[in-house]
This record gives sequence, structure tokens and C-alpha cells, in this order.
Amino acid sequence: MTDVPRVELRPGYSIARIISGCWQLTPDHGGGPNDEAEVLRRFAELVEHGFTTFDCADIYEGTEAMLGRFRATLPDPDSIQVHTKFVPDKATLAELDDATIDAVIDRSRRRLGVDTLDLVQFHWWDYEVPGLMRLYDRLLNAQLKGRIRFIGVTNFNTPELRKLIDRSASIVSMQVQYSLVDRRPERQMADACREANIGMFAFGALAGGYLSDRYLGQPPPEAPNRSLTKYGLIIDDAGGWDAFQALLGTLGTIADKHAAGIDQVAARWVLDRPGVSAVILGIGSRSRAKQNQRLGQLALDDADREAIAAGLAAMRIPDGEPYDLERDSSSVHSGIIRTNLQDAN
Repeated sequence: MTDVPRVELRPGYSIARIISGCWQLTPDHGGGPNDEAEVLRRFAELVEHGFTTFDCADIYEGTEAMLGRFRATLPDPDSIQVHTKFVPDKATLAELDDATIDAVIDRSRRRLGVDTLDLVQFHWWDYEVPGLMRLYDRLLNAQLKGRIRFIGVTNFNTPELRKLIDRSASIVSMQVQYSLVDRRPERQMADACREANIGMFAFGALAGGYLSDRYLGQPPPEAPNRSLTKYGLIIDDAGGWDAFQALLGTLGTIADKHAAGIDQVAARWVLDRPGVSAVILGIGSRSRAKQNQRLGQLALDDADREAIAAGLAAMRIPDGEPYDLERDSSSVHSGIIRTNLQDAN
């Protein structure tokens, strides 16, 4: 096992600072290997290189069960950390009750083959619909009973996060979209998380793959998939394709200097931001073990950071708090978000 950067979220609970994300493995996305044997081989390769932390969700079809099968093959199943989510359907938020919450938690435990889930990160689609605190209380109850070890949240804005913190100091993590083209967490979220000892897990650090050598000097893709559509809208909000290309050029120069890739420079920038405990990088169509290893070793210097800051000065931060654009039904960003996936899983 290769030594990689780790962080202790709480005493006795250490995770890799580069988390392997499983969203791309869902049939809906189709961004990873189609053969489960190959997926399990990728999992094993990541663990062999020290990347022992995985991110999945109750609504990422098949991923909890696949990680459960992988976990069962390990000499020490507890040598990996699996973070899952609780994402209720938006259409039935008002109907969510204790029995349903308990059933979803038990389903995740069964799929992953564990008595205690390492970390459950929960989401709430509409703050105007009552029930958020009831869900939080029920998860706290599950934690008290030993069914959940730690509780986190995903895609909350800062005011709502503060309400949860005021109710209980149990939240250990915030999964949030954060990248060079989406710096919304820097408005309030990063400070709030540091003050409450909540680690930020940044997803979208590569903007769906846009922050890579592949798109340097290229026009926008003509037929983007759902992920590229999502992050393309963020690029538009951040200043458009020309400004983005200028930033990619800067990142390319820095990458060449360090014998790295643009994606590694972009992810390293996020990893170095105040309050960020880890980045989540998807298990895509190519193995990331060695790329992640290089990312863990990459060190940006002052000149690199100054060059990146100069490039960012020509760009904007998208409006509002994290996930507010995606939550707003009048926004183009909400049109690509799927909000009712429990029945499919």
C-alpha cells in the first residue's frame, strides 16, 4: 500500500484525502467500466495504492451493493471507509416518516454488508417543506443505536447548515460542489465549516472533466452528456468559454512545470483550499490510482498560486450559495437535476 495524504475527521476515524466517487458507475451515467469484474479490480487497485475511502449513495443504482461485494473480498473489510447518502425523493418529502427513514438506513446496511454505516450524508430538496429536522433527529437516533457511525450533509447552503449545527454538533462533513469554476463555498460555507469543525468534501473539482488537458484549445463539446451539461452551465456563469480557455492555458503551463496534468493541478488547488478535507474524484473509464498518487504528491508553489489567482480574477463566482442555483426551479441549472430516484433503487 502506498502512503497517501489522509485526514482524521474525528479521533480514530481517518480517511484518504482523495475519495473515490462511484456516481459514474451508475447505469444512468455510464461513465465507468460496464463489467463488474473490472470495477472490482479498479476498487482493489485503488486500495492497494492507499485510496481506501469510497463515496456512494442510496440513489446511485447498484453502487452500495457493488461496494458491499468488494468489501466482502477483503481480508480486513474494515480497512476501507464507505460513505453513503440518504437522499429522499423531492415529490414525497412531506410524507417522509420514521419507518421510511429506518428502512432506507437498513437497506444501505444490508447492501454494504455492515452493521454500522461509516458515514451517512443526507440531503433535503426544499427547505419550505417541513420534515428536515425530523430526518436529522431520526438519523441521530440511528447513530445512538449504533447503525450509523457519523453523520454528514450534502448540497446544503450555509444558513440551513447553521440551523443543523445549532440543533446538534454531530455533523462531521459537508459534501459540496467546489472547483476553480465554482467557488460558491468561499462566500460563507468554508468559514462556517471551519468554525464547526466540519470537513468539506469537494465534488466536481474537475468540473465533470472540463478541467483537463482534453479541453485545452478546444471548442465546447457539441453533444455533452448530462454531467458536462451541468458543469457547462457553471462555466457559462463563471465567465464563458473564452475565459475558461484562458484559465486552462494557465493551468497547462503550471502542469507542464510539474510534469503533471491539468486535472491534477485543478484538484490540488481545491485540496489546498481552507476547510477542504478531501476531494471526490470519480471512478471513470480509466484507472485513477496512479493519477491520484501523483496528485497526492503534487505541491503548488507561490508562483503557481499567484498565476491561478490572476486567471481567476477575470472570472466570476456563480450566484448565490452552494446548490441554490440547482435547487431553484426557475433556474436552468435545476432542469438537469433528478430529484426522485428512490423508487428506482
